[in-house]
Amino acid sequence: MTQLGLPEDITVCLFDLDGVVTRTAVVHAAAWKETFDAFLRERDGADFRPFDPVADYDEYVDGRPRADGVRTFLASRGIQLPEGTPDDPPDARTVNGIGNRKNELVLRKIRTEGVEPYEGTLRYIEAVRAAGLRTAIVSSSANTRAVLRSIDAEGLFDVRIDGVVARERELPGKPHPDTFLAAAHDLGADAGRAAVFEDALAGMEAGRSGHFGYVVGVDRAGQRDALYAHGADVVVKDLADLLAGGDAA
Repeated sequence: MTQLGLPEDITVCLFDLDGVVTRTAVVHAAAWKETFDAFLRERDGADFRPFDPVADYDEYVDGRPRADGVRTFLASRGIQLPEGTPDDPPDARTVNGIGNRKNELVLRKIRTEGVEPYEGTLRYIEAVRAAGLRTAIVSSSANTRAVLRSIDAEGLFDVRIDGVVARERELPGKPHPDTFLAAAHDLGADAGRAAVFEDALAGMEAGRSGHFGYVVGVDRAGQRDALYAHGADVVVKDLADLLAGGDAA
């Protein structure tokens, strides 16, 4: 293993955004809860079963494109809605409408509460780049560029594969490996020479199914065992733990 805590043959590093680079996973979970609870309350009345911002978030929406998250969570409750279109208004009773409502809430929370980076991750990425490895940000979020700019971190990545790019290229989102594979390709590397850094179970599955050279799980929510079960090669509390002398779980 290198001083970066990676196998010797890794040449590129692919980082998820929410929960890995920035502390925005909790913002997304809160926005999903507000969105789904309003929908379920209107549909089922006052005795509706609320969205669980931990269990439901981790299992059905974390790391997935918005529409996939809506579809997957509603299916877990036996609910099907029309797909609609990406331009549906946020009050539309469609998969895309609910997703757009959630995005409105996220953007409002980011504007009012700001975005905070994980300093250990930024230190790790700087060390990775200083060692000559190339980097990519890989996120299902359509707001990736704005978030990175808000923390002055856009220059830390050579390639960006986000919700906007995925839609343009018609790439399926996590747990499919396609966005990570596209990032590795754009960096000029085979999957086997790429390391994936993710906190979401869907991201772990993408790393495993894409046969990447190394999959690092970042445990922000006490789900170490689940991250291993879904495909992690190693799990850490903070990416700085991978640097020489750090401790991996």
